[in-house]
Amino acid sequence: MTRVVVCRASVADLDVLSPLVAESLSAGPVGGWLVPDVTERPEVLGRYARLLASWGLEHGQVDTTGDRSVVAVWHRRSEVPAAAWMYDLHRVLGRHASRFALWHAYVDAVVPQVPHAYLAHLAARPGGDETARALLTAHHRVLDGEGLPAYTEVSGGRPREGLLAGLGYEPRSPILLEPDGPALWRMWRPGPDSGRACGGLPPRVRLRRRVTPVRGRLVPVPPRSP
Repeated sequence: MTRVVVCRASVADLDVLSPLVAESLSAGPVGGWLVPDVTERPEVLGRYARLLASWGLEHGQVDTTGDRSVVAVWHRRSEVPAAAWMYDLHRVLGRHASRFALWHAYVDAVVPQVPHAYLAHLAARPGGDETARALLTAHHRVLDGEGLPAYTEVSGGRPREGLLAGLGYEPRSPILLEPDGPALWRMWRPGPDSGRACGGLPPRVRLRRRVTPVRGRLVPVPPRSP
């Protein structure tokens, strides 16, 4: 197998990596839910992908490979200022922003309340699973050295199979995107010292929503009691 060169992405990589992110979103069920109109989908997802990658470069870490065939956008918990992110989301996506904001509201409602690294997006060219594995493994070594767990969400009906499961991510109860959207499985990779029984993310959670969707708007509500 050819040695995989892992490196940090830069602003100069946006024109290559953003389409990779957009294509991965378009190929999955979330992309169709975010932008139901198939004619508008490529352009809208392209704008969102560039925003996501840009925010990763500014506020988190974007890893890629020497051939730019895989990209992973990482954030540490609480790195992304929510109000500024929502502002940019509406600025960049305009009338399409409400469905994306709803998606982020669902995800943010069940974010683990312990220090962790968040894999905001992973995208690879077709057939790039082994390259993606090498890219993630390199980042996991850094996290293990810091004692940090990792967290992400994936769509699909077999969360115990596939790339992330093989890298130690364990499925937890899913997030169901409404209206009529796919399920997102919460995936948790325990830190090296946490053990399986007390990895910081319980198998099931009660949603403690700070926002709730009402007729396409995001309405603040008080958090629920534990």
